[in-house]
Amino acid sequence: MHTQPIKMKRGLLVLWSLFYFSVANADTRNQAKQPLEFNQLRVSRKYVQGKQDSTPKNGTSPSVHRGSTSNQREQDKIVCMPGQTGVAEFDQYAGYVTVDAKAGRALFYYFVEAPQDPSNKPLVLWLNGGPGCSSFGSGAMVELGPFSVHSDNKTLYKKRHAWNRMANMLFIEIPAGVGYSYSNTTSDYYNTGDQRTTDDAYTFLITWLEKFPEYQDRDFFITGESYAGHYIPELANLILSKNRATNVTSIKLKGVAIGNADLDDNLTLRASYDYYWMHAMISGKAYKAVKDKCGFNGTYTEDCQNAMDLATQEKGNIDDYDIYAPICQDASNPSKSSDSLVFGDPCTNHYVSSYLNRPEVQRALHANTTGLGYPWMDCSQQIFDNWKDSPETMLPSIKKLISSGTRIWLYSGDMDAVCSFISTQYVLDNLGLPIEAAWRPWRVDNEVAGYVIGYKGLVFVTVRGAGHMVPYYQPRRALALFSSFLEGELPPR
Repeated sequence: MHTQPIKMKRGLLVLWSLFYFSVANADTRNQAKQPLEFNQLRVSRKYVQGKQDSTPKNGTSPSVHRGSTSNQREQDKIVCMPGQTGVAEFDQYAGYVTVDAKAGRALFYYFVEAPQDPSNKPLVLWLNGGPGCSSFGSGAMVELGPFSVHSDNKTLYKKRHAWNRMANMLFIEIPAGVGYSYSNTTSDYYNTGDQRTTDDAYTFLITWLEKFPEYQDRDFFITGESYAGHYIPELANLILSKNRATNVTSIKLKGVAIGNADLDDNLTLRASYDYYWMHAMISGKAYKAVKDKCGFNGTYTEDCQNAMDLATQEKGNIDDYDIYAPICQDASNPSKSSDSLVFGDPCTNHYVSSYLNRPEVQRALHANTTGLGYPWMDCSQQIFDNWKDSPETMLPSIKKLISSGTRIWLYSGDMDAVCSFISTQYVLDNLGLPIEAAWRPWRVDNEVAGYVIGYKGLVFVTVRGAGHMVPYYQPRRALALFSSFLEGELPPR
């Protein structure tokens, strides 16, 4: 039977098929973790029930926030986070930086300094992916920042393995339309893509460094996960290009680290089915059908789509971003969530969302100062739906970055089926880099924490027992990995 090939935009329609049966038949309270990061966006456009659009409609855009200048820096200082117990041992700042005054585009940031010796620690930017997800809500408040939210949605607790123990951490909600960030120009929400996001991130950094001049000569690293596999290489290459063009090192970029990276659409998709088969999630029949019918070359026939649908039915309703983790059954009653394995509270992102929508919290963060006409959400469906430019593969950008001599680490939680360690290994195979340090285990507390291999110009690390959001699932191991990355040394044996 002849079937017409279907050209998929960035593989997104195919990725929706991966999760259709795990989400479409589930009540919104029973979905696999009100999906964090790009799980929400890659699924929700067609299949997630009850999702709100977190970007403004025509006529609801606020006046532009002009942002803080160097003499207004102290206005961005956070006195105390609502629900915070005791006094923070470090300085925190939050506010807006305008990246396009004419369009009225302003980005929200959260910055937390190291508690000890911040003047001698590097500056590290963290970016979540999506595209369209919050680096503040998901990155700082759920994964690796100093605080997270209790199930009462009001009080905070300190995270023992926060990354600001090792560095001064900066989180940006980017692009405009994500979280508290916004634009006066409504069309911005329909014309965003990789290029504008990269340009805005660079403009943000230059402007932010004027406000925090003591960091202008500080070593700078970019870290993140998932679709930040696009943002990070693109931003890093832009920084290096600008430094060369001006013959001035405006930003002292030293290295990048990307977790469970989305680096190549077709390799990522192919690897997901390999992962399902290797973890006994689909039958041999379903796996063979996918292998026989799908070329994973950007064009997918109806026969291929049917084969993928069968595999998706077979694997059932689980969290593909950590296949062994419990799901959030009811955010209003966390005790109803599965306790079959200890992976933290699967409803944490619900608590964070409720907390960040509290008026007193927004006042403390100097956020929503212009009265946005929509609630804070961890991801913007509208931004994702209207994403304009996204390369099918990031391999050319990675190769360019390797040639610059910039430190590059890729790391993968080994329980993520979506941006899996297998897809990263496929990328490494395509790069064809010489091996300089053989594959070996690395350890934390005398226990194998994962595996590491060193290539010429790149290091690849796996994190045992971690899902898509490595610092959330394995905070101690993630912090040890982060420390090794900053030091430029392979993780300990």
